Amino acid sequence: MTALRDLQAAFAAHLAGEDDGGLAGAIAGDSIPAVARLQVHHNHVRTSLASALAATFPTVQALVGEDFFKAMARAFVAASLPAQPVLAEYGEGFPCFVAAWAPARDLPYLADVARLDWALNAAWLAPEEGRLSAVQLAGLPAGRLPLLRLALSPGTTRLASAHPVDRIWAASQPDAPEGEVALDGGVRLVVLRQGDDAAFVQLEAGEAAFLDAVAEGLTLEAAAGRAAREQGDFDLSSGFARLLGLGCFAALQH
Repeated sequence: MTALRDLQAAFAAHLAGEDDGGLAGAIAGDSIPAVARLQVHHNHVRTSLASALAATFPTVQALVGEDFFKAMARAFVAASLPAQPVLAEYGEGFPCFVAAWAPARDLPYLADVARLDWALNAAWLAPEEGRLSAVQLAGLPAGRLPLLRLALSPGTTRLASAHPVDRIWAASQPDAPEGEVALDGGVRLVVLRQGDDAAFVQLEAGEAAFLDAVAEGLTLEAAAGRAAREQGDFDLSSGFARLLGLGCFAALQH
């Protein structure tokens, strides 16, 4: 008799497409052969994972259509099964897969749209608490601020694209008016939790450079210097206040 642990491992290998054919011999069949029963489970797993991807990447599916997305999702699932039990957290590698998937090569913006969908999903899953406030900053000595190192708040993502993914996203929503979207021009976005939902906000070049520097662990002084080099008229006071008000920074840890 096959040990339970070995049977479970063999079943997992079958779902991953790595079964050598021996699993069917350990399963009793009746009017339905064991091979057919296993195939039902195999198909169900792939269908469920493709559906989970459709829920996480709704804009991508809206752009390419259900059939095209289903084929792309199934190809991704075959190459990358979940490593965690929460399906809402499945699909981090999907944007890179889209970028390399040959049938999507005529849609150069699609991978960045997938990155935006993923960032919105991550922001929606993030906790609302734990964000830096002006009150917390006010309690610090003024001389400490330039050397302060901040972190981005949970679920906050910086996204830069050579394509107008914000306009593409807006035009893909169910209630969007019909019309063509101009595909020229790039965009700099910050994606973050906003109340009970997730949202993205367009950034100026200096703001984007400032956030990137903060995310890399630079001090506020160094981040301000990078922002000024990126955008000559960058105003630190107004730029930092805007990012702080959006909730881009994590609360200080004492």
